[in-house]
Amino acid sequence: MTVAETATAPSLAPSLAPSPASPLLREEADGIVTLTLNRPETRNSLSRAMLEALDGTLARLAADRSVRAVVLAARGTVFSAGHDLREITAARDAPDAGRAVFADLMERCAAVMLRVQSLPQPVIAAVEGVATAAGCQLVATCDLAVAGEGARFCTPGVDIGLFCSTPAVALSRAVPRKAAMEMLLLGEMIPAGEAHRIGLVNRVVPAGGALAAAQDLARRIAARSALTIRLGKQGFYAQSGMEVAEAYAHAAGVMVENLLARDAAEGIGAFLGKRRPVWEDR
Repeated sequence: MTVAETATAPSLAPSLAPSPASPLLREEADGIVTLTLNRPETRNSLSRAMLEALDGTLARLAADRSVRAVVLAARGTVFSAGHDLREITAARDAPDAGRAVFADLMERCAAVMLRVQSLPQPVIAAVEGVATAAGCQLVATCDLAVAGEGARFCTPGVDIGLFCSTPAVALSRAVPRKAAMEMLLLGEMIPAGEAHRIGLVNRVVPAGGALAAAQDLARRIAARSALTIRLGKQGFYAQSGMEVAEAYAHAAGVMVENLLARDAAEGIGAFLGKRRPVWEDR
């Protein structure tokens, strides 16, 4: 059953009055939650309402051990066009020319990106259509991404006098530096095939097939030990910002913790005994 769901993240300020239709839809089956951006009329922009819905929903998913993987999709022909420029323009009428609103918006967006990365479950983007600016940032932040053949990506801030500095944080960690700088400096659309070549997406599938392919990946991941996936995801992102020696020391600690887990003993025993493991997620 599909449920429309909005929420305010505990760490953020109280939300504005909710829209009659939820900006985010949730569907769950067999431990896989699919979240669908539901503002096609605004090109699924990452407005304040959308960011609140994402942050609050992800916060609840983090605490739900029955959820083993998350797929992020979108309704309409645009995955996400990034921040809502009309919302930004309206804020300029404030006495501070919008500074407080802009700062709050960037803080909220960063909170969502960090929430995706810190989520115990893997998050897989299913991209059809266009993902631009902060929408491209969201794709780059997800653990995995699948794109339909017609999908396109860009960080076009330079075209409107606004360098995509916050999208650059995720982009520069997902693709090689020069590829990221080319996207940021030129602001040009790149097709799904090029996004795959530089590592922004993991797979390209026939147009219209991204969601099914992402859900298939999610099911395959969900068949593994949830504890192992959680430890591995946390360890991966923690070590990625460290120097090599520090990274090895940290990763070694994660491996020791993992080896002591019940599921590691079960998995190794099952491999040696040539049988299927039975995970307990502990």
